Amino acid sequence: MFVSRYRIIDLGYVLMYEFFMEIALKEALMAKAMDEVPIGAVITDLAGNIIAKGHNLVITENNPCSHAEINAIKKASERLSNYRLPDTVLYSTIEPCVMCMGAVVHSRINKVVFGAFDHKWGGCGSLYSFQDNKNLNHRPEIVSGILENECRKLLQDFFLNKRKIKKGESKCPVLP
Repeated sequence: MFVSRYRIIDLGYVLMYEFFMEIALKEALMAKAMDEVPIGAVITDLAGNIIAKGHNLVITENNPCSHAEINAIKKASERLSNYRLPDTVLYSTIEPCVMCMGAVVHSRINKVVFGAFDHKWGGCGSLYSFQDNKNLNHRPEIVSGILENECRKLLQDFFLNKRKIKKGESKCPVLP
C-alpha cells in the first residue's frame, strides 16, 4: 500500500502511475532541452492507452497559457474530436496550477495524478483545492506524490542552474 496525501492507494495502481509519470518526466526533459521550465504531462484513457502528451512551451510560443497540462489537453481534445475528456487521467510532473485545474474541470478529466507539489500556484491542495470545491460541477479525483522526489529534483536543478548562470557562471558546477 502507498499513502497519497489524500488516500491509500493499491500498489498495482502505484506502479501504473509511476509508469506514466516516467513518460511525463521524459516530456519534461524535452521542455528542459528547449530551455523551458521542465514540466511534462500525459493523458491516458482509463485502460491506460496514451491519448496525448505535452510539455511546457510558454517561452517558445510566447504564450503564458502554454503549460504542459494545457498542451496535453489540447492535443487530447483534437485527437478525440471532443472538448470533453471523460474517462481520462492526466499525469503531470508538478501539481497543476489554478489555470490548468480550470481546464481539467471544464474538460471533465476524471483523475489528476501528479508528482511534486507546487506551493505557489498549486490547484490540487497546496494553494487551492479544486477537487473539494462543492460549487464546481466536476471535481476530479487527485493522486499526489507519484515519483515526487524525481519530479521535484528536476525542477530544483533547473532553477539552480538558471541562478548560477545569472550570477555569471557559464554552467552549474553540480549539474552535467
